[in-house]
Amino acid sequence: MNAPGLNGQELLELQPAYALWRLYAPEKAPYRFRARSRAEAEAWQATTRAALTELLGFADAEQRKALPDAPLSPRQLETVDKGDYIREKWLLRTSAYTLMPVYILVPKHGIAPHPVVVAFHGHGYGVKDIVGLWEDGSERNIPDGYHKDFAVALCRRGFVVAAPEISCFGERQTDFAYLNTLIGQEAPSTCDHTAKLAFHLGGSAVGLRAHDARKLIDYLETRPDVDIQRLGAMGISGGGMHTFFSTCTDTRIKACVVSGYYSTFKDSILAMHHCTCNFIPGLWQFGEMYDLVGLIAPRPMLVEAGSRDPIFPIAAVQQSVARAREVYSIFDAADNIETDYFEGRHQISGRRAYDFLWEKLKVVL
Repeated sequence: MNAPGLNGQELLELQPAYALWRLYAPEKAPYRFRARSRAEAEAWQATTRAALTELLGFADAEQRKALPDAPLSPRQLETVDKGDYIREKWLLRTSAYTLMPVYILVPKHGIAPHPVVVAFHGHGYGVKDIVGLWEDGSERNIPDGYHKDFAVALCRRGFVVAAPEISCFGERQTDFAYLNTLIGQEAPSTCDHTAKLAFHLGGSAVGLRAHDARKLIDYLETRPDVDIQRLGAMGISGGGMHTFFSTCTDTRIKACVVSGYYSTFKDSILAMHHCTCNFIPGLWQFGEMYDLVGLIAPRPMLVEAGSRDPIFPIAAVQQSVARAREVYSIFDAADNIETDYFEGRHQISGRRAYDFLWEKLKVVL
């Protein structure tokens, strides 16, 4: 920064973030986790879960005009026999104005009703990237990319897997064709545009996604081949975020794997470039990520983190996990947080995840 005649402190004070960071005080957040007994923690959960759901948006009467209730009206679009499992594609109506494609992977082995995992993809070309399909929809039979076809891996472990097309990806991208008539106008990403539009209306893209997850779980409750009492969730990156907030707000999820996301807001989401869809206006009220984890406790959670993940620094992950175990200890459940710290970058590991979910969901929790 070239500013002749200014000292070091003055150079700092030229930067707007310097002043804003002085407001960062998770220990003063009104909804931070302060409980010292299980009874206090459970009372905090009831109040805080409702407050978080409201903050995410599209829960109050006025905002619900965007997502008014409607029958799910599930419609099966295709069935593909993959040898050891069946891949179904369904279309669900998650509101009067919202449709969501979902792949359902059903193992041929095992006895129904099966335990079930909701699998949330991260940024990329969409849900096809976790169910063994290339961008053009053609089949692939070996894992690829940072997702490593983890929905297929989960199914082969014995789960029915529900993999939705998350809002803003794949078939759920916004049509910006109208910008073609405006010379020099570049189309924004659907994530960025949708998040900003949601902010303007008092909500968030996370709120839209959490709503869709609740409706997907509503649908899974209707399937006779699924044991909804043994429901897990797993996601990577933006799907890790989706898993984290969906598990915070929906207690029907009994165990979760958060891959390439769990850290601290200070050291990751607020420290470097992340997609706009990661942000929730007013989230400061809930403290840090390790405070929000109190909404998941005492349910089992596995954190996957790569030693060289550039956007979720491993030291911050480890520190945040240590704080999360303190929260879980109030429930006498510190051992219910496990970790898979692996050598590598931003990617699915799977070394522990599939067995972890199988072990935690093998009996009704």
